[in-house]
Amino acid sequence: MDDQPPDQLLDVAHACFDFARQGDAIRLSAYVARGVPVDLTDAQGNTLIMLAAYHGHAETVRALAASGADVDRLNDRGQSPLAGAVFKGEDDVVRVLLAAGADPDQGTPSPRATAAMFGREDLIPADG
Repeated sequence: MDDQPPDQLLDVAHACFDFARQGDAIRLSAYVARGVPVDLTDAQGNTLIMLAAYHGHAETVRALAASGADVDRLNDRGQSPLAGAVFKGEDDVVRVLLAAGADPDQGTPSPRATAAMFGREDLIPADG
């Protein structure tokens, strides 16, 4: 028996990863509403919210978080969506993730450590 998913499912997954990277919250949300796992991961363990965060799409991050995406899920390198947003200097995404409950001490390096590394402690509140 073949353990590989059908080509159609792979096409949908690849399209959803592209929607996350491009910030197409409307199309991505429609697929999630129809059953695409909100925490779908690519071959490197990056979730849809990680890809949207890293590419600076605050509205897409907000939509995924509202749909139940795990805002702290680490990729295969131990990086969180929040750390990726801090690294890229995506201030709006950082605010959205923190508002959604992202942990500033989750992952390696943590978002807090990443902010300190780049002199952007302003992105991560001392009490947050």
